[in-house]
Amino acid sequence: MRYILHSDLNNFYASVECMYNPELKGKAVAVVGDAEKRHGIVLAKNYIAKQYGVKTGDTIYTARTKCKEELVCVTADFDKYIKVSKLVKDYYRSITPLVESFGIDEAWLDITNNVKSFDEAVALADKIRKNVYKSFGVTVSVGVSFNKVFAKLGSDLKKPDAVTLISDKNYKDLIYPLPCEDLLYVGCATKEKLHKNNIFTIGELAAADPKFLHLTFGKAGDMLHKFACGLDDSVVVPDGEGEKIKSMGNSTTCPRDLKTNEEVKALIYILAEHVTERMRKKGMYALGVSLGIRDDTLEWFEKQSTLLSATNVASDIAAECYKIFKQYYVWNHNVRAVGVRAINLTEGNVQINLFESPEAQDKKLKLEQTVESLRKRFGYNIIKRGNIVEDEDFDEINPYAEKHTIHPVSYKK
Repeated sequence: MRYILHSDLNNFYASVECMYNPELKGKAVAVVGDAEKRHGIVLAKNYIAKQYGVKTGDTIYTARTKCKEELVCVTADFDKYIKVSKLVKDYYRSITPLVESFGIDEAWLDITNNVKSFDEAVALADKIRKNVYKSFGVTVSVGVSFNKVFAKLGSDLKKPDAVTLISDKNYKDLIYPLPCEDLLYVGCATKEKLHKNNIFTIGELAAADPKFLHLTFGKAGDMLHKFACGLDDSVVVPDGEGEKIKSMGNSTTCPRDLKTNEEVKALIYILAEHVTERMRKKGMYALGVSLGIRDDTLEWFEKQSTLLSATNVASDIAAECYKIFKQYYVWNHNVRAVGVRAINLTEGNVQINLFESPEAQDKKLKLEQTVESLRKRFGYNIIKRGNIVEDEDFDEINPYAEKHTIHPVSYKK
């Protein structure tokens, strides 16, 4: 029997702000982006704000309206959140070396070598819960189970500041009545597809015909059925060990709404330059790209495409992303945010592009490396692409300061 914990720091960004500023205690608090740079949406909120109906993604104006002007808005300070997150996870590692991060505020802990029963596992989880609050001033919900998927479900069942046990004896009673979308990796599209096939709960997913799920969802169907039946055997992988980077991305909210293809194209190239610079540092190449667009109604659009050959050159990544944009985006609304992601990353030797000479590819790469060198010495705006020079608004965008993501493989699909 394994004993796995999943810890979830409650309302993490807002909790950290309240911990640093005790005057916020008892008030409705929302952590928001920089309103002056048009990142003014709610990124996180505390439970008081949540009771007013404030949701992640609300504009600041909408959130204030819900709270009758009583909402306290705090601009996000990610360096602060990363610092607290590291301190908490270092504490977890003092208990067990088997700690796997799942975002900035979540982690799995394998405590199989620390305890001999679920009673002992619950007692240790409760000790962790109390010590996190005592030492770091933030609360945590902890799920205790015999696998990672059920441990995460446990941490979601009771919030805030709670410990929930999902054992091999009670999991059907606790989990099977829950909506299928509560299961890890069941997103909106999968949920809708399950609902169309009259599968609404985790119990119904567990009882479904595995062959049907495989035919409908492919390997993902096999994985979801395994999860629902409590058969997840994935190990807790310590941070930095055995992780394979799956994708890298960069995204930004535009300094103003974009209204033309050329404006979007310019921003795609800015983001692609930073993504590929990070890829080259790790010796990685992309076999595909993903483009994300948020319009001025805050609706999100995302499409992927496969490249003809692996590359870590910005102009290749950007050209394919722009091709996606022109093919799929319909100008019913202006563009508010853009995200560029290199996907299906690989390392080492790559296949030669049969449609471009090695000399031409090498020339593009050396040019980009020269630009990188100049920017490191003299600042980001020392050299610009011609398609952004005339637009002063793009001077406000520095991709080195924007949100970027690196996606490891958590489960094999």
